[in-house]
Amino acid sequence: SQLSHVKFVGPSAEGAKLEGSKDYAKQFMLRHNIPTAEYKTFSKDNFEGSYTFLDSLKSPYVLKADGLAAGKGVLIIDDLKEAKTAISEMIQKQKFGEASSSVVIEEFLDGIELSVFVITDGENYVILPEAKDYKRIGEGDTGLNTGGMGAVSPVPFANHQFLRKVEDRIVVPTVKGLQKDKIDYIGFIFIGLMKVGNDPYVIEYNVRMGDPETEVVLPRIKNDLLEIFDKACSARLDDIQIELEKRTAVTIMAVSGGYPGSYEKGRLITGLDSVENCLVFHAGTKIKENNSVTSGGRVMALTCFGDSINEAANSCYTEMSKINFEGKYFRRDIGKDLIEFEEKV
Repeated sequence: SQLSHVKFVGPSAEGAKLEGSKDYAKQFMLRHNIPTAEYKTFSKDNFEGSYTFLDSLKSPYVLKADGLAAGKGVLIIDDLKEAKTAISEMIQKQKFGEASSSVVIEEFLDGIELSVFVITDGENYVILPEAKDYKRIGEGDTGLNTGGMGAVSPVPFANHQFLRKVEDRIVVPTVKGLQKDKIDYIGFIFIGLMKVGNDPYVIEYNVRMGDPETEVVLPRIKNDLLEIFDKACSARLDDIQIELEKRTAVTIMAVSGGYPGSYEKGRLITGLDSVENCLVFHAGTKIKENNSVTSGGRVMALTCFGDSINEAANSCYTEMSKINFEGKYFRRDIGKDLIEFEEKV
């Protein structure tokens, strides 16, 4: 094909199933002894067993549509009766269409979430900075889920000892597992983790970077990214010494009023010229008659550095106050829950 000479960073179709099918990912973890929540997969064929399995678990109950459901296919339900109704709606009534023709039910892991990012060339790997993102629209992690309202890196509760466990128990067996299963995989592995006590468990894999995690992780990498990608394409990642910005990065997302529900587009954005000492990542924006206007729910992300979460976040809020568009909303508590861990480091 015309594109055969183009280098690309990304997995094969088989590798992409790690994100595309919850059941496939769970089976992969089981095969390679990667710690994750106990689970079973149900479809129309074995639907009867789903109630019995729910009976055997403690509340809350985690139900995940097997396929891609635009980030909305995971339900966490406290009440057993409601969980049984939900599994019936997902499988028998195809609540999420084809995506929920099979459903993974798993035990609930009680802990604190974070994301670890790896780039692999198929043999070697480099661990990139970890991050914690904030999915809910409301402060204090309330309200509807969104694509992400902000992120912090590094994550102060993920100390050196914990990250060693992540590497030994999760990263190494994941990369070796891809090799053992003969899955072609060059690119990013985004590992969604739960820290339960001091132990890491995998919640999910994504086969790409995330948004807003990318905006908080990549600015902390001092290396030339192109060189990292080039080496990933030629199985030479073992040549790379990753150099990191030691300071804390905080990313905050400005969204259109009404998001993640319905919102208006085409609102004039002003004040971008006066923003300083921070990175502005445009998302739902476009140029109209030489002006920037809104064109999506998540409009832009701002990333600032600081010697602490507070310092970085305050810089973001200062810069954010210079940018205006009608209905602008952002969370003012990104990273607040992590400040207590900073003192202990």
